[in-house]
Amino acid sequence: MIVSRRWLEALLDRPLDARETAERLTMHVAPVDAVVPLHQDLGDIVVARVLEVNKHPNADRLTLCLVDAGSAGGPVQVVCGARNVQAGKSYPYAPVGAVLPGGVRLERKPIRGVESNGMLCSAKELGLGDDHAGILELDTAAPPGSRFVDVVPVADHQIIIDVPANRPDLLGHKGVARELAAILGGAVKLPPIPGAGSAAPAGGDAALGGRRRAPSTRGGGSARAAEPGVAAGPSGPATTGIVDGVEVRLEDPEGAPRYMIAVIRGVKVAPSPPWLAGRLSSIGQRPINNIVDATNYVLFEVNQPLHAFDLAKLRGPAVVVRRAKPNEPIVTLDGVQRTLTPEMTAICDAERPTIIAGVMGSAASEVTESTTDLVLECAYFQPTRVRRTRRALGLSSESSYRFERGIDQLGMPAALRRAIDVIVAVAGGALREPPLDLWPQPVQEKTISLRPERASHLLGVPTERAELERLLTSVGFFVAPKDGGNRLAVQVPGWRPDVTREVDLIEEAARLKGYDAFPDELRPYRSGTVPDAPVEQIKARVREQLAHSGFFEARTIPLGPRDGPDAVAVRNPLSADEAYLRRRLIPGLVRRVEHNWASRNRDVRLFEIGNVFRAAQDRPEEWDSVAGVLTGARRPPHWSEGAKVPDMDIWDLKHHFELAVRAAAPSCDVQPATGGVVGWEAVQRGEVWGWAGRLEADAPVWAAALFGFEVRLDATLPGAVHYRPLPTQPPVERDIALLLPAGVSAGAVSAVLARAAGPLLERLEVFDEYRGAGVPAGYRSVAWHCTFRDPARTLREREVDELLAGALQALEDELGVRRRES
Repeated sequence: MIVSRRWLEALLDRPLDARETAERLTMHVAPVDAVVPLHQDLGDIVVARVLEVNKHPNADRLTLCLVDAGSAGGPVQVVCGARNVQAGKSYPYAPVGAVLPGGVRLERKPIRGVESNGMLCSAKELGLGDDHAGILELDTAAPPGSRFVDVVPVADHQIIIDVPANRPDLLGHKGVARELAAILGGAVKLPPIPGAGSAAPAGGDAALGGRRRAPSTRGGGSARAAEPGVAAGPSGPATTGIVDGVEVRLEDPEGAPRYMIAVIRGVKVAPSPPWLAGRLSSIGQRPINNIVDATNYVLFEVNQPLHAFDLAKLRGPAVVVRRAKPNEPIVTLDGVQRTLTPEMTAICDAERPTIIAGVMGSAASEVTESTTDLVLECAYFQPTRVRRTRRALGLSSESSYRFERGIDQLGMPAALRRAIDVIVAVAGGALREPPLDLWPQPVQEKTISLRPERASHLLGVPTERAELERLLTSVGFFVAPKDGGNRLAVQVPGWRPDVTREVDLIEEAARLKGYDAFPDELRPYRSGTVPDAPVEQIKARVREQLAHSGFFEARTIPLGPRDGPDAVAVRNPLSADEAYLRRRLIPGLVRRVEHNWASRNRDVRLFEIGNVFRAAQDRPEEWDSVAGVLTGARRPPHWSEGAKVPDMDIWDLKHHFELAVRAAAPSCDVQPATGGVVGWEAVQRGEVWGWAGRLEADAPVWAAALFGFEVRLDATLPGAVHYRPLPTQPPVERDIALLLPAGVSAGAVSAVLARAAGPLLERLEVFDEYRGAGVPAGYRSVAWHCTFRDPARTLREREVDELLAGALQALEDELGVRRRES
């Protein structure tokens, strides 16, 4: 949301410092992304009065102007090419040495033989518009020499607020001003409209409706009960009415719970006056004409979307709010033909749709220069319906952005009254009959009970009832004591649909007080007894293990290019390179390594814990995985080491892979990869849960080999760890060297030894591997250290020899492995 500092100043009737305002909003309301200065580069421009206008002696299209710029040297001569300059009037003047927007510095120089001292400026040259044909005439009594930015209120700041989805009230200047008034003190009042009179017909403001009026059975030009023969809407009888000759039928009260219409006759469509165009330009909106700009002004002021129809283009004339028919076409204002469905609400005339409710209108009823009579719509459309319609049509607008989040249903009469006043002020016309308000099921402001002691408990500091009342009333809540003062009955204003519970009110009080006002030391508290979810405990264990091993955690985007036949496509991708959900974590980490290489960082260890996706029959499958990549030196270098630190190799990968598997999926076994691939796999019940190996990447010549692993997290928590005392009986240790034929792994040998030796074999470790002299061709020698122990008695040497002999015999029978004798 772009907010104008000057607009806020008009609402608060006080000056504001843009930077301080942004800081206050960030601390108490919503984050401010940026503060953008507008027209701060006009400080050299002054107001000048033209004393004389004469013909240029050497050019027919140029004039010589004698200009009083309030300088001590008296009037100066300026060559001007515009034809609209007149003696006695004031214009913006850039003296010699002034810097114009864009960085151009003016110099004294001759033009067609006559010296020009500076220049009179057009709106385009000042960056205030596109008009370059004539000099900008100023309607001011300011003396010559006055600073232009002090006389003409163009210098401004755009405050860009990151409005959260639950705060639709901040999508209008009035809502932001209300928050600032609560922080800074003061009150919010809508600024007067230049040239505005009373637009109300006989009956005054009462005829325009109050906040709580819900007329549904009024006579004449108001709502009346459904008559026999009137079509019924999806939620019951249609609500109808007539205003100034225009029939209005609300046949879809579910999609439009409240619908207001006003008819203004005798308007004149023209460019907007400078004050209105300037307000919209200050927030980045392009002025169109006085009618459209008036509705946009109210939209950005009080957060109420409006739409103006050309009455002459409405067939009937009638306005019908109904569900769209199947495949009903409409050409929206952007010139695109769209097809509606019965799930959408359409605003129609007697024959055809003219607006997609809450989203965008059509050219069929657009206001043009020939428009003289208006139908002005002010509505509340069901947020969910608008959101679905916008998504289905792929069409978004300022109105849909607000309707989706929920506007103030109770504040519609005041917003409509404001819009009528602005239109009559800038375009003329008259309101001959009161607006029509169709509200079949009126709603009231919610009332929530608030306990001061509960607020004190949640906030951790004593909170007095008077302070709660002061904080909440400052932003529009109505607070009254209840139950002898033990509770507060808080009435929630219509512009705060996000406040529904007592805890929301407590959060409001904390926000308004300022989170920085609360003590930051740790107070006494009651710890929770609910453990973390199993998967979160596993993630924490994996994260701790890898961090201890020197890895840094990364967070990559879960999107990328197609990475296999079962990749899940994204329906609305941001780019072709991010058109699929990731199947693996490794590709994203590889891109991060390449990014580090591009920054000349050779030693990289990264890991990520995240979701991966695979296409399935009904819906995509999703699970958590952990992946790691490592390249570069095995350890950080030290000055005391003369030699270069060796790079990590495949065995370093195996070490880290085993650590990751032990933390992420303890029930998996690490086995050599199959299919002739150099690497390892994590296998559980015959299913591969992870892998580790060398990776390919776009590596510079100085980079080391890149390795990586990825393991699926097993969400099953391991069993409880039980205490076991240290053994009291001595061990019996044996070292044996075995000859392993080609194709027999050390893991297979260990399994047979453990099974054949039985439970007395406490530990089995490989400590050496040898190939060379003394070892037959096609064999390798692998040495094991065996530890035997009986926890209840001392083993005898003879018993161990018998166990070992039986195990060696089993090895020879099953695997062809025999003991190496020398």
